[in-house]
Amino acid sequence: MGDAAFVPAAGSAPKSLRWSASVGAAASGVRAASASHSRVQRANGCGVAMQQAGLFTQSDPAVRRIKPEESDTRRRMKVVYVVLESQYQSTMSKAAMLVNEKQQNLSVELCGYLVEELRNAKNFEAFKEDLKDANIFIGSLIFVQELAEKVVAAVEPVRDQLDACVVFPSMPEVMRLNKLGTFSMAQLGQSKSAIASFMKKRKQSSGASFEDGMLKMLRTLPKVLKYLPSDKAQDARSFMMSFQYWLGGSPENIENFLLMLAEKYLTDAPSVSTKIVDPEVYPDVGIWHPVAPKMFENLDEYMAWYAKDHMPLANLNKDSPTIGIVMQRSHMITKDSCHYVALVSELEARGARVIPVFAGGLDFTVPMNRFFYYTGTETANVDCVVSLTGFALVGGPAKQDHPKAIAALKKLDRPYMCALPLVFQTTEEWKESELGLHPIQVALQVSLPELDGALEPVVFAGRDGATGRSIPLQDRIDQICSRALKWSSLRRKQNKEKKVAVAVFSFPPDKGNVGTAAYLDVFGSIYKVLEGLAAQGYQVGELPPSAEDLLEEVVNDKQAKLTSPDLNIAYRMPVSEYEEVCDYQEALHENWGPPPGHLNTDGKNLLVYGKQFGNIFIGVQPTFGYEGDPMRLLFSKSASPHHGFAAFYAYLERIFKADAVLHFGTHGSLEFMPGKQVGMSDTCFPDKLICSLPNIYYYAANNPSEATIAKRRSYAATISYLTPPAENAGLYKGLKELSELVASYQGAKNSGRAVSIVNTIVEKARQCNMDRDVDLPEVDSKELEPEQRDNIVGKVYKKLIEIESRLLPCGLHTIGKPPTANEAIATLVNIAGLDRPEEGENGIKSLPRIIAESVDRDIDEIYAMSDRGILADVELLQKITSASRAAVKACVDSSVNSEGRVEAVARFDFGKLLGSLMGVKTPWLKALSDAGFPKCVEEDLSPLFSYLQACLEEVIRDNELGGLLSALEGRYIIPGPGGDPIRNPDVLPTGKNLHALDPQTIPTMAAVDSAKLVVDRLLERQRLDNDGAYPETIGLVLWGTDNIKTYGESLAQVLWMLGVRPSPDQLGRVSKLQLVPIEELGRPRIDVVVNCSGVFRDLFINQMALLDRAVKMAAEADEPDEVNYVRKHARAQAEELGLSVRDAACRVFSNASGSYSSNVSLTIENGGWENEKQLQDMYVSRKAFAFNSDTPGMMSQNEEIFKRSMSTVDVTFQNLDSSEISLTDVSHYFDSDPTKLVQSLRKDGKKPSSFIADTTTANAQVRTLSETVRLDSRTKLLNPKWYEGMINSGYEGVREVAKRMRNTMGWSATAGAVDNWVYEDANDTFMADAEMQKKLMDLNPNSFRQMVTTLLEANGRGYWETSEDNLDRLRELYQEVEDRIEGVE
Repeated sequence: MGDAAFVPAAGSAPKSLRWSASVGAAASGVRAASASHSRVQRANGCGVAMQQAGLFTQSDPAVRRIKPEESDTRRRMKVVYVVLESQYQSTMSKAAMLVNEKQQNLSVELCGYLVEELRNAKNFEAFKEDLKDANIFIGSLIFVQELAEKVVAAVEPVRDQLDACVVFPSMPEVMRLNKLGTFSMAQLGQSKSAIASFMKKRKQSSGASFEDGMLKMLRTLPKVLKYLPSDKAQDARSFMMSFQYWLGGSPENIENFLLMLAEKYLTDAPSVSTKIVDPEVYPDVGIWHPVAPKMFENLDEYMAWYAKDHMPLANLNKDSPTIGIVMQRSHMITKDSCHYVALVSELEARGARVIPVFAGGLDFTVPMNRFFYYTGTETANVDCVVSLTGFALVGGPAKQDHPKAIAALKKLDRPYMCALPLVFQTTEEWKESELGLHPIQVALQVSLPELDGALEPVVFAGRDGATGRSIPLQDRIDQICSRALKWSSLRRKQNKEKKVAVAVFSFPPDKGNVGTAAYLDVFGSIYKVLEGLAAQGYQVGELPPSAEDLLEEVVNDKQAKLTSPDLNIAYRMPVSEYEEVCDYQEALHENWGPPPGHLNTDGKNLLVYGKQFGNIFIGVQPTFGYEGDPMRLLFSKSASPHHGFAAFYAYLERIFKADAVLHFGTHGSLEFMPGKQVGMSDTCFPDKLICSLPNIYYYAANNPSEATIAKRRSYAATISYLTPPAENAGLYKGLKELSELVASYQGAKNSGRAVSIVNTIVEKARQCNMDRDVDLPEVDSKELEPEQRDNIVGKVYKKLIEIESRLLPCGLHTIGKPPTANEAIATLVNIAGLDRPEEGENGIKSLPRIIAESVDRDIDEIYAMSDRGILADVELLQKITSASRAAVKACVDSSVNSEGRVEAVARFDFGKLLGSLMGVKTPWLKALSDAGFPKCVEEDLSPLFSYLQACLEEVIRDNELGGLLSALEGRYIIPGPGGDPIRNPDVLPTGKNLHALDPQTIPTMAAVDSAKLVVDRLLERQRLDNDGAYPETIGLVLWGTDNIKTYGESLAQVLWMLGVRPSPDQLGRVSKLQLVPIEELGRPRIDVVVNCSGVFRDLFINQMALLDRAVKMAAEADEPDEVNYVRKHARAQAEELGLSVRDAACRVFSNASGSYSSNVSLTIENGGWENEKQLQDMYVSRKAFAFNSDTPGMMSQNEEIFKRSMSTVDVTFQNLDSSEISLTDVSHYFDSDPTKLVQSLRKDGKKPSSFIADTTTANAQVRTLSETVRLDSRTKLLNPKWYEGMINSGYEGVREVAKRMRNTMGWSATAGAVDNWVYEDANDTFMADAEMQKKLMDLNPNSFRQMVTTLLEANGRGYWETSEDNLDRLRELYQEVEDRIEGVE
């Protein structure tokens, strides 16, 4: 969308130059430098080299080498340095030149490396060569584990011969290299001294404020040490002085640093010709403006200068919006501040005042707290904050203090944007890269600020490969300034003047699907939101009387197809206007031809669908555009927006002139449009489409991974919403009768009736299609021993309990409507079902564990025996489960009012209760006693129930509407983790700005333990099924959300299959790997083929590198083939393809960068595919992009290795981690399933076994895929409790039922995993019942038509055999519903 609307017109451009010739010159010089830099890079073919090599940077360390002439006879000091911060490159070079100019007896040879350059084998060899005759080594901020190991490997062998080795904050193993005379850090981390333990305690207690203390100590300690006579004290002083020089960062400070090292530590040091001055000290915190006469340490002094001397020249006044800018001091003192200058001047040119603050350390709350409030008040003086540091607000790359950051930002209560400069790549390399930002920069400078609640990770500065200097990226700076000013205007505008666009989704593109969102009653929620906005003074016009009427007005004719003009048309945009308001439309011609195209158009105009209510516009986001064309899906590596899609967003910004857009529910298409994964450029479509609109996005709390994509690619401020309250699935029809028979047997198993009851149970189980889940006897049960009869009943009972106790979300959630207390009970029961060792001092035991211990049993043993169908333990487990429910219900009931709502949780004073009221039972203790467990004691229960009461308060505390109103008022939205509220109750309350987790911290050690349990069960089950043989290869899928919720369990499963153990480095980041010896493993190493979802690839590319390193480690292990299947297959593939074993050991795959899914689900949803081979070809073409940790900068298509690896797969495997989303709830699971693909690739044509690990409860299960599909069908699609709950939600609920049916058929297409009876029962439930037919047709005829179509298609494709009568009825129903939709009477 056109910059013309937001960038000053050409005539006004000199405004910024009027006040400062120096800033203007700097900015224009910057642009010239940027242009010449690009020319140099292109001439060197740098971008091309990067793509070929697959490394993130190809900058050449040789270009910054400084070497005196060979004829120079002065004493030469060779200095080798490795740094993270490229701004030190030019400072070091300048300092070396100053020494060489001024000194008569000393010269400096300087060899400099950026830490990332050491990944390149050639550079690493050159580095080692340089160290051989070096005098001095200097290192700084070396925090990447594998690169820290390289530095240590190179420096340690020569450390003793170096005259000095100076390392500033880095990984502990690098810090141990420090050596200045007698000063050493060789014992770092191993010392038991009092000072060491004091430092450790100090650091733990005060987080990043520890660093402020260190800065003060750096200033005072050298003065004290100066008067101590010992060498040790003087050498320690030299280290402190070195650090001061380094933090001072200017060429003069670094010059004196080098001279001090030469004078004190260089062997045969000559005399120094100039006086070595102490470090020039700069303020630790202050305000810096490019044209100010000095750095200010006082806000009033700065504001006085700004108002008197600067604002008149810059054409600003006291009513101008004010932007707070947070910067790193090192860029100013190293004279590398062009990018800061450009951003400050651009903001002021657009009419904003600025308060640019800095810190010398890494706690940026200090300058924020000091300078972003009017003096002496707690009233903020800024409208928006933009951090340019790229770091978390408190703490740098090593250790962060997010609670402190959140507290400071919450108090300030302003939007907080975090832009970032390139660190590991040059400008050209980033532009050329499909991935965008380097994975390590994503982990350090995108993921960590998100935990603080930061928005909009836009790259604002590049890096010059030759000098390391920062280069302003003017178009990105324009984008940041536009967006910061839009957020500011939300704070300053009156609500009655604000215009808000609400975007709803329609997927698949079908009129019955308008308002699609995961588990959300979209129009019911929008209605609630409109009421909330009206109450706050927003102009919402005349609202329809109900949510149903609102839906009618937006959709107009619900039965019409999306492509039909019967959808309400809000605006007809002539092509000429479209070409004017959408300045990138020519980029769409390649895919879609010239406008208007054939989507969202009447042939002349582009159509924007929706309806305006006062200042609120509710619009239907156009779809991708590829849905109806499977061949296009097959050959498209990535989609691009069509003209209708571009016109929609151009309309919102340029014609409707929205102040913000609210994307309503999980999820739309904007954030999945082509472009870089992270670190958008101006050529990336999400960036073009959203332009300068603040993007507020309601997102399901249980989906943090895709929410993170929305945050990073479409700059969304996400606001979490609760998924619907869960209930136990219960039993119905034949399953209920079967349960009653089991109860009869329990009462009569020792009587003469036992045999006949067992026979009836077996017969009923067969009628309920349980014969594939339970091994039922073919003989009369009178021929069985009593124990055998018990086991049969035990196994049937176990299966019934599994169905009955499965959690299922009931109905749909409505924004702003928290669950009632009773609706929260099932969630709390499941929260109570998990051990929480991390809570409190001693952890919290689960309720089942406490109850089991009260009868002297271990719950894990009960789980194991119940799984085997031992009737007594199945009964005991069911009794424990019932008692748990009763106890939690008693706890909730004690806080409920007459309407069933919790007004305030009735807290029990547990200490007082235990101390003086020993005779009084708490409600839960009484409930447990009544349920048959009188020996439970309050002392064991009180920590758990205190925790549950806290959880109950959070479940019912609703801030979903509050979070939206905060965002629309330009305030800070409190961040919070996304995930499963049962595993992680910190997800509650909803209404938070969702974030994922620090990707470097997974898998956790707890996840590794859980993973080992699941993998061992899977392999043992396979071994028993295959005459003692282990599977040689397992094909797995890794999901982003699953790994966030489980802290990396499925990631750890892959590692355990390979027999590789991960471990954290000393900063807690999981980056180390170790092969588990075969003797300890007790089985062969299993080969893997890992299919990473596009979202996993975006969030966890460092973990993909970890997996690839693990595979290569296993492939290169010197072990026989019979105990190492990875090596066996890699060697065979290497021989066939003429590769090295390392290159053949390629097992980690995903989509191409910026591309998502296999598109199999899209094709199945639109029904236009001819045969399963078409689906399989599509899967291979989209998912065969290989990741290689040796060349991490690219995803290269490698179909040959992908197919060969897949052809050895014996087992396909996925994980279910949450009760809210199961196999048929979403299409993702079958979209990524390769079962039939593997069968087509295997030489023997054998279908692999397929398994699903279910870790939704404390008792993890490994089931076959078809077993899981059956369980899913029984608990949802065919369960009256579920489908009636959905249908009662109306239009949107019917769509949910239709979606489950279509997803079920997806499993037939990809895996052949659906039993015939599932389709038969679905037909009986929804089609054979005339009353049900009418209800579905009246509520949502379009979705009902899809249900009829799905059943006819399942039959046509050979997935369902049924009677001709059933098919005739379906054909008649199809015609009937078609006539209804077309309006035929």
